[in-house]
Amino acid sequence: MRNLLIILIVAIAPISACKKKGCTNPLATNYNESAAKDDGSCIVETPTTSGPKLIIKLHFDSLAPRLNNFGNPATIPTGNSTQSPRFHGMSAHYIELAQSPTTQLGAGEIIYKGAETTAGGSNAVAFDQAITKGDNEVFVEIPLSELTADTYNWIRVSLTYQNFDINYRASGFDLTGRLASFVGFNNFITSHTVESQSVSVNANKLQGYWAFETLGQISEGDAPGTTVPNPLSATSPIPAGSCVVTGDFDVPFVFTGNETEDIILTLNLSTNQSFEWTDANQNGIFEPLDGDVVVDMGLRGIDPVIQ
Repeated sequence: MRNLLIILIVAIAPISACKKKGCTNPLATNYNESAAKDDGSCIVETPTTSGPKLIIKLHFDSLAPRLNNFGNPATIPTGNSTQSPRFHGMSAHYIELAQSPTTQLGAGEIIYKGAETTAGGSNAVAFDQAITKGDNEVFVEIPLSELTADTYNWIRVSLTYQNFDINYRASGFDLTGRLASFVGFNNFITSHTVESQSVSVNANKLQGYWAFETLGQISEGDAPGTTVPNPLSATSPIPAGSCVVTGDFDVPFVFTGNETEDIILTLNLSTNQSFEWTDANQNGIFEPLDGDVVVDMGLRGIDPVIQ
């Protein structure tokens, strides 16, 4: 069994406390008046606002269209096989509404941005403060008073973390493993739990870092690539490594600023055959001990729906 785990790890590899002394922002909960500089660990609380809200939910859809990096229907290359993972949770770091296909990244209406930190050196997503939610759960609520009246046709969401189960076969046994995948541009992680076991990191990890738990053991590595669908790649490109998935509203989101009731925005995220590998014997079963190698585990599109 030990040899099985070692080989499995190799096969898959190709695939909140605050620092009180660092915060000089008087709006932060950990403000320290005598601090000499901000180490990036400040936590600024958003004041509670009454009134109607934009309620953003996540939905993982294994039947949604499977798209490529350019937002076109994706075919499965000859020699590869796929499966739709069973998602347990996901996190996003950035949500932006865009008016037109030529609205550049950052020039639209930025409605959510998660915490960042320089505690690990370069600027990174503060994973310890990140919001992770499951299927059909509320990810975040934003007061409508903070939105700018306009007509929005597109949405951009920078995804940072995925947690899901995959099926595989090893030595004749059909097994299940849990994968924690970090797809943000850069992630400062103190520790994280894959399924039942905690992994200590205490460092920045670039896009592609993953940890896999199976048979009571943990393995770690870096994935070679992640699909990031962007139908606007020709007019509104995104930086490499950002994992900003772009999708269009079926009906334009017209926000007047006079709304008096909550608006529910559901982000339908395509998990359709999102786990892909080279299938050595073409039997459609992921068998890492028999030469199967993971090539992709990125989400396959986003469809925003207003209710």
